[in-house]
Amino acid sequence: MSATVSDYLLYRLSQWGIRRVYGYPGDGINGILSAFEGDTELQFIQVRHEEMSAFMACAHAKFTGDVGVCLATSGPGAIHLLNGLYDAKLDHQPVVAIVGQQARAALGGHYQQEVDLQTLFKDVASEYVTMVTKPAAIRHAIDRAVRIAKSERTVTCVIIPNDLQEMPYERPDRKHGTIHSSVGFSVPRVLPREEDLRRAADVLNSGKKVAMLVGAGVLNAADEVMKVAEVLGAGVAKALLGKAVLPDDLPYVTGSIGLLGTKPSWDMMQECDTLLMVGTSFPYSEFLPKEGQARGVQIDLDGRMLAIRYPMEVALQGDSKETLQALIPLLERKKDRGWREQIEKNIRQWWKTTEALAMNSANPINPQRVFWEVSPKLPDGVILAADSGSAANWFARDLKIRKGMMASLSGNLATMGCGVPYAIGAKFAFPHRPVIAFVGDGAMQMNGNSELITVAKYWKEWKDPRFIILVLNNRDLNQVTWEQRVLAGDPKLPATQDLPDFPYAQYAESLGLRGIRMDKPDQIARQWDEALNADRPVVIEACVDPDVPPLPPHITLEQAKHFASAILKGDPESSGVVSQAIKGMVDRLTPHKG
Repeated sequence: MSATVSDYLLYRLSQWGIRRVYGYPGDGINGILSAFEGDTELQFIQVRHEEMSAFMACAHAKFTGDVGVCLATSGPGAIHLLNGLYDAKLDHQPVVAIVGQQARAALGGHYQQEVDLQTLFKDVASEYVTMVTKPAAIRHAIDRAVRIAKSERTVTCVIIPNDLQEMPYERPDRKHGTIHSSVGFSVPRVLPREEDLRRAADVLNSGKKVAMLVGAGVLNAADEVMKVAEVLGAGVAKALLGKAVLPDDLPYVTGSIGLLGTKPSWDMMQECDTLLMVGTSFPYSEFLPKEGQARGVQIDLDGRMLAIRYPMEVALQGDSKETLQALIPLLERKKDRGWREQIEKNIRQWWKTTEALAMNSANPINPQRVFWEVSPKLPDGVILAADSGSAANWFARDLKIRKGMMASLSGNLATMGCGVPYAIGAKFAFPHRPVIAFVGDGAMQMNGNSELITVAKYWKEWKDPRFIILVLNNRDLNQVTWEQRVLAGDPKLPATQDLPDFPYAQYAESLGLRGIRMDKPDQIARQWDEALNADRPVVIEACVDPDVPPLPPHITLEQAKHFASAILKGDPESSGVVSQAIKGMVDRLTPHKG
């Protein structure tokens, strides 16, 4: 029997080295689903919702560096992909979306589930979206989709009508108007010109107080970042997507930056006279030096992202690792180490303050303590995923990354609901490594609970059963609640912010997983040990206090006024909120011994 278009589709994906496709069935892709029955190279992972398949494909790309692939049916299935695909696009991850479409003869006839998919995907897959209309075209459509996703680090989309999927595959004829493509892609060497490297070195060599900000673009260049920081006597702040770039036990690593960042990162940016940004598109200018305060050098592979966050004197387009390697011989070691010593002193004090904040009493548990207690227990090689919300604050500040770990979350889109599917995608990519997801109860109710069914379906295939989801159960959409108080001056509105309680641990048990309910501070360490040594995936339901404020590294007068306004307007949680805020401010102002 001759191969169908769908058979060839899976064959071509496997030729590109793809081994896994995340998706959900539908009659718009029946032909493709049938092809999986005879395919031995590709594994189909059945998720609970198409959006989750896009998140998992994005996670695969983030943690492996390879193309992630998701599959959805026509109409509603294709529409469901969009949020996860935008997550990949905004974080510059290579993901290919394959979607079904109604039969070609019906298109334009207002047929059931007929959606103009090329228009729908034109923004999220702006570099390449095409509909295959002839059997011979499937070859170059897949080749271009994968190659462009790799080359541009972006999302691409191939639309395949359902009648075409079951047609016999045809090789393109050797005649005018046909395309003859092949697999394969070589990463180019991108380096700035020598004279531009020297200009950058001159700026960095002249600085007395150099600050570095690094992101996901240097995840493969840790040694080079450390060498530059040592030569320049610089401190290094990490954008959230770059949390795993450098270990947090290095004395000059100031940790995260921004609203979820640390005070040492804030202080360093306020006092530096030179800024070196590498591999990051960190967007918040208020956390960078004031314009004119510091001379700037930036390195980024994407020339479109240069000199848009801070006015750079030298903006270098190039691969971060190779550009730093070329730059290092041109740098002069700073003899005066006073700037570095001050940064290291601030960092030591910060970790003492962070511990004090984590150990403050709360009702019933301080969420910071849950993160602080697990930090030294994190297994070697663990992969960490965080959702958006207050969980991301504690993930950013309280977890100390060690060499060999990986960590990510939704950076530029900052979407809710990615934590659990990210963890699942990471586990399929690395079934021999432990994986932990940190998720708020809002995100867990949004879609995490349903994806626990996916975990229950597949976990016995994983070589290492260690897979933990920490759910912060505070019955509050906590991040937005605090943003309303501090940014808008509004009290908490229970009608929009209160969440229904849900028995997360019991639910996990009902699925055949392990459930742990964490509601006593003195049991946190022991319960983490239980989870890390379990023989199956675990859901930890941590009952945490919603009144513990995720304080920014620097509180402005305007923010303080807004907070006071929210309390005076009658915030329903004012008593607990004020008490916890006072504890936090006292700890930040009190020198801690250690």
